[in-house]
Amino acid sequence: MLSLKGRALGYLSRREYSRAELRRKLLPHTDDPDEIDRLLDSLERDKYLSNDRFAESVVHRRAQRVGTSRIVGELKQHQVDPAKVAALAEQLRDTELARARAVWQKKFGEVATTPEDRARQMRFLASRGFSHAVIGKVVSGADEFPDDS
Repeated sequence: MLSLKGRALGYLSRREYSRAELRRKLLPHTDDPDEIDRLLDSLERDKYLSNDRFAESVVHRRAQRVGTSRIVGELKQHQVDPAKVAALAEQLRDTELARARAVWQKKFGEVATTPEDRARQMRFLASRGFSHAVIGKVVSGADEFPDDS
């Protein structure tokens, strides 16, 4: 049977976790929640666990497929520091138009000719978490204009 620390290190060896997420995963394996908090403190002290690294990892994994609001929501759900979330959101907003164009190009590739198709494209991009302003530029075919997000 794995120790609590062994289990935590096993999870962390596969990918980055936020403190809240790792705590939730370890909770069923002990009767003492304080033991988990002590272990998480120790892992943070030894640099095995880092909310900042987790946030960067989420951005790296998700940025090419989803918009800023979706990523920000995920980071908030994992209780990442609000200042870190705000800084990452600012970075993501700078590239959101280009990322939305890439997602749109892969899925549709051509400007909608009917209002129904236009609405479908807009709903798709909105479900991915892109802002309404960016969606409007991408769906209207503003591809030929320079990036002025």
